Amino acid sequence: MLDASGIFKTYRSLEVLKGIDLSIADREIVSIVGASGAGKSTLLHILATLDSPDQGEIKLKGVPISSLSSNRLAKFRNDHIGLVFQFHNLLPEFTALENVCIPGFIGNRDAANVKRLGIELLDRMGLKDRALHKPSELSGGEQHRVAVARALINKPDIIFADEPSGNLDSENAQQLHELFFELRDDLGHTFVIVTHNEVLANMADRKLLIRDGKIN
Repeated sequence: MLDASGIFKTYRSLEVLKGIDLSIADREIVSIVGASGAGKSTLLHILATLDSPDQGEIKLKGVPISSLSSNRLAKFRNDHIGLVFQFHNLLPEFTALENVCIPGFIGNRDAANVKRLGIELLDRMGLKDRALHKPSELSGGEQHRVAVARALINKPDIIFADEPSGNLDSENAQQLHELFFELRDDLGHTFVIVTHNEVLANMADRKLLIRDGKIN
C-alpha cells in the first residue's frame, strides 16, 4: 500500500527525521508512538503528502508521490487519502452532512451520490439523525465521528490520523478506537495513527516507535 525510504526532514538546524524506512500493508492498522518532539506528526504529514521530505521517496499504491505536480498531488490526495486530526476542523457554518460531503464536492463527484454516501456514513457513525445539525450543536465525540465520515467520503485507500482521540474523554476515545477497527474489517481501510494513547497504540496490528528521528 505505502512504501517510504530514506526520509529525512530538517527544520532550520534541527534534524527531525534521520532516514526513515517503512512499509504499510493493505488493510493494516499501524500506530506511531514516541515522545513529544520525536517527529511523529512530521512523519505523518510527510506520508500524507501535507509536507515534503528533504530527501527520500514515498510511493502510495506504486505511485511516486514526489513526481507529481502540485495540482496532481492535490487531486491524488483528495482521491486516495483520508485525514483525521485531534481537532476535528469542521466548518461551523455548515451542517454535519455538508461537512462530510465537502471532499466529494471538491473532487467534482456527482453531488447526489456524494450526499447519499454522506448519509450512509453518518448512519454508520450513529449520526443519521444529526445530519442537519451544525458542529456547535454536536458533542465532542459526535464532531469527531463527523470528521471520520468526512475522511471516508471519497473511499480513500489509506487514512492518516494525528492524535485522533487526544481531545476526547476516555469513553469517547475508546469508541473512536473501536470504530477504526470496524471500518478496517467492514470496508477494508488502511490506517496510520499517531497517538500518545497507549490503549489505541497497543490495539494496532503494528506499533512503531520513533526515537531520535528514527524508527526503532
